[in-house]
Amino acid sequence: MSIAVQNISKMYGEQKALQSVSFEINKGEIVGFLGPNGAGKSTLMKILTTFLPATEGTATVNGFSVTENKKEVQNTVGYLPEHNPLYLDMYVREYLRFNASIYKISKGNVEEVIEQTGLTSEAHKKISALSKGYRQRVGLANALLHNPDVLILDEPTTGLDPNQIVEIRNLIKNAGKEKTVFLSTHIMQEVEAICDRVIIINKGTIVADKKMNDLKDSKVQIIEVEFDYRVEEVALQQLPKIKQVNNTHDFIYSLTFDTEKDMRPAVFDFAHDNGLKILQLNTKNKNLEQLFRELTEPIEK
Repeated sequence: MSIAVQNISKMYGEQKALQSVSFEINKGEIVGFLGPNGAGKSTLMKILTTFLPATEGTATVNGFSVTENKKEVQNTVGYLPEHNPLYLDMYVREYLRFNASIYKISKGNVEEVIEQTGLTSEAHKKISALSKGYRQRVGLANALLHNPDVLILDEPTTGLDPNQIVEIRNLIKNAGKEKTVFLSTHIMQEVEAICDRVIIINKGTIVADKKMNDLKDSKVQIIEVEFDYRVEEVALQQLPKIKQVNNTHDFIYSLTFDTEKDMRPAVFDFAHDNGLKILQLNTKNKNLEQLFRELTEPIEK
């Protein structure tokens, strides 16, 4: 088990940032950590990397306790914080060699991560002269420097342009071939492109933990249909494979079916048999973004 979190809670004064959070991440998994601003993502990552103590609960990384074996945890984790802390007046190679000396590792590691993260052409430059994308590469290179088993990346693509996002995404995917990766992001496409699994947190509590394949291959099918007259929900509930009927607005109905088969012909047949006209009909299969919105949108009073 690469990461094990058991009933972790964190208080900031009277404010509870995390509430009894529990999950496990297996070796070699790439797991996306999603949640609104202030949901507790960065707080949990700081606990896992020993920068913050938990108020309650326990956590281990590669079998090492984040409270009792801090040094061992730090040696086994590569961490890229949300605000990438770089020494802007240092040169790229100089900065990485400085950190290599702290870890007491070979300077050969520096050249390896420079090549691995595509920094060869920039290694002679001052960090202050680099673009945001290349600064993120330096942060990733530093996280990879001591060849950690686990990468914890907090918003690694924030503020990057689309081309830079793709570059950093590819770096993370390549790193994930040999390492466990736990990354937070606000970008749904990043999770869908990179991750094997997604954990969603809201108001300090885990509200979903799903394999990406379960979302992509979901048998749940949602059809939104508008008729020219109101229809009794009990009549729509006679449709084959129907799971749920919701009258969302006026003559518009959301029909949830428990099947992969296209149920639009059945809805057309229902309209024909009951003398109805269909004004609009759309399929709305549940995806990651829809799941995120359902679980994290504030309830209107």
